[in-house]
Amino acid sequence: AAGVPVVPGSADELFDVESALKAAESVGYPLLIKASAGGGGRGIRLAQSAQQLSEEFPRAQREAQTAFGNGAVYLERFIGKARHIEVQVLGDGQRAVHLFERECSLQRRRQKVFEEAPSPVLTQQQRETLCDSAVRLAESLGYKGAGTLEYLYDDETGEFFFIEMNTRIQVEHPVSELITGIDLVQAMLRIAAGEPLGLQQSDIRLNGAAVQMRLNAEDPARNFFPSPGVVEALVWPQGEGVRVDTHLYQGYRVPPYYDSLLAKLIVHGADRSQALARASSAVEQTQLAGMASTLSLHGQLLKQPWLHSADFNTGTLETWLAEHSGGGDA
Repeated sequence: AAGVPVVPGSADELFDVESALKAAESVGYPLLIKASAGGGGRGIRLAQSAQQLSEEFPRAQREAQTAFGNGAVYLERFIGKARHIEVQVLGDGQRAVHLFERECSLQRRRQKVFEEAPSPVLTQQQRETLCDSAVRLAESLGYKGAGTLEYLYDDETGEFFFIEMNTRIQVEHPVSELITGIDLVQAMLRIAAGEPLGLQQSDIRLNGAAVQMRLNAEDPARNFFPSPGVVEALVWPQGEGVRVDTHLYQGYRVPPYYDSLLAKLIVHGADRSQALARASSAVEQTQLAGMASTLSLHGQLLKQPWLHSADFNTGTLETWLAEHSGGGDA
């Protein structure tokens, strides 16, 4: 209703192959069969043709029924080379503004590993169109607070499609803060206290580039096996443009029960090349002893030509990890 593009798909729930084949004529192949009541990647099947749709449809239904107690499915266009690009917004219930976009395509098991802002592939026109659509949707909802609108970007066609909105602050919000100079948490608290949005869109300028590396208590050399333990030694990087968000201190015991995130290394530069160079330096300066972590993974990632050329999509990291047995010796 807000005029924001969504991934093309069937309009209704489907319960039989004949209806699915008819719906597929408008959706087009390849497509995904997805559980209507689903989540977490369950009840999803890929169909490249009508024959494959006929074969996979009942399998997807059985999976959906088993997992969710609901065998209804729907069809959705499959985007083979998709990027995950999201837009940061602030709204006060009347107006909304955006803080540009973040590129979050480097993922493992649909979990983000390395984020940056702005996206290195969007043209200025694409950026304006994408961010304007996010503001339009937030304003149409009367959205109040900080929020993130997530999109899939088709690398082959240049199209983008809204997939969901996170109605909260996100782990990767620091890169948006560094490229705009705006404290998102402060702005969110001011709005929650009843203050009107103190920003006009023209006040928000894009300044340079920023990257964020998530340091998790996981062992990349052992298929990211959890690695709790006691922090025996800890040295954080210093230098211009470097920011570290963490709760760690020497002697801290990392428990096995919760999210494995230990820290975020965030680096800002005048442009993407400088930001990546500073990120490499920050990784080299960091010392974290007492447990395995993804620090070494980021060191290897920052050496990859495809990262520097921004030639990646949501499947790139997992493919690279599989080729290099966890990425430890890539």
